[in-house]
Amino acid sequence: MRHPERAAASVAKAFKFGLKGITGYLEPAERDLLRGLLDDVISMLDSDARDNEDPLAALIGLDMDVKKPSDRALLRLLPNVLKDDDDGSLEFRQLTERSVRESKVGALRATAMGLDKDELVLTLEDATRWSMALNDVRLVLSERLDIRDEADAEHIHSMQDWSQAEDVESYLALVYNFTTWLQESLVQAMISARQAKS
Repeated sequence: MRHPERAAASVAKAFKFGLKGITGYLEPAERDLLRGLLDDVISMLDSDARDNEDPLAALIGLDMDVKKPSDRALLRLLPNVLKDDDDGSLEFRQLTERSVRESKVGALRATAMGLDKDELVLTLEDATRWSMALNDVRLVLSERLDIRDEADAEHIHSMQDWSQAEDVESYLALVYNFTTWLQESLVQAMISARQAKS
């Protein structure tokens, strides 16, 4: 898959590894955009507490009432683990989905909290949470954009000009390309940081 270039209107600076650690820069509007995306995904994953929930089941992470998500974007975040085995996947989901949701929401919230400053300075642990959160945002966006194959991806990646965002699809495509670029620069910085430590 061809990697998207940075959108022309974006003034974010790619993440890089240096003396201060992993650093990046986002303008206030870019931070607001990213915070809104993170909050949207959090709201998808945050399950409501049940009134009559068994406290022991909640404590050990069981959720016997869980079902396969009907929203395709949520299903991308919480996929079936066993292909062609709905019963086995449901059983696995009952045992693990609560902790998977909590882990994802934790990474998303930590990333949102890290958006308080223009200049971002991340440890490797922070960067790992950021990468997880950005990946979840991208999964939701790719589902909303109905990216199914290489041709779909190429079509989306060809949209780079913010001034031509005339409809929801083109705007979402630009946001998807921006978050992809941001995540790719973060992963490259993480690789550099790990190489420097070894």
